[in-house]
Amino acid sequence: MEINFRHSSPIQIRFNDVDMLGHATNSVYPQYFDLGRMAYFESVLGERMDWRFDGLIMVSISIDFVAQVKLYDTVFVRTKIIRLGNKSLDMVQDIFNETTGKVVAKSKGVMVGYNGADEASIPIPTRWRERIAAFESDVLF
Repeated sequence: MEINFRHSSPIQIRFNDVDMLGHATNSVYPQYFDLGRMAYFESVLGERMDWRFDGLIMVSISIDFVAQVKLYDTVFVRTKIIRLGNKSLDMVQDIFNETTGKVVAKSKGVMVGYNGADEASIPIPTRWRERIAAFESDVLF
């Protein structure tokens, strides 16, 4: 299934991301996906989350490693919300290596609305739902 990613965020590969084999170690890929998620939400929602009141937390994530990334490669994290429920959403991401023209990792995650002050799940705020739906014209409800 071809995914129509509408959001892409560049990732800077740091020297300490690279192991003795000369490629980015698998432990940094979750950090790359985190950076892509944060860039996505800031861009699409038009605000920064305040987890004391309105936030989203990751409750499930899977990562498939497909190919390697080397220190001087140019990579982007592409992010898309594919399902938007009342309290949760499903997100897919990949890391695209522009240098090789290949997807190097794929991620699927579930996030839940969260109020940190109450330590409780909450419905995804209406203003966020509207902004996500406007950005992701093909999101499932």
